[in-house]
Amino acid sequence: MEKLEKAHRNYFLVWGILFVLTLAELGVAFISLPKKYIIVMLLFLAVWKALLVALYYMHLRFEPRRMWILAASPIPLIIILLIAVLAEGF
Repeated sequence: MEKLEKAHRNYFLVWGILFVLTLAELGVAFISLPKKYIIVMLLFLAVWKALLVALYYMHLRFEPRRMWILAASPIPLIIILLIAVLAEGF
């Protein structure tokens, strides 16, 4: 029973962190900074949110190493696409 309560606490803590990061994204979107800085900050926050979701809600934190490799395999494609989008926007 204690283990279940601890798991629920972790989920609520992660949910709270995701909520705070979402509020930070909203704040960043309305800051009057150059577009380049806003894009970089939003991408940084999005990466952290994706990492939290993958680790806790997709349970990758508790999976064996080969599952991590499988989940991380699209990262080079994501980096290429982000560079292409950022290069076009700047």
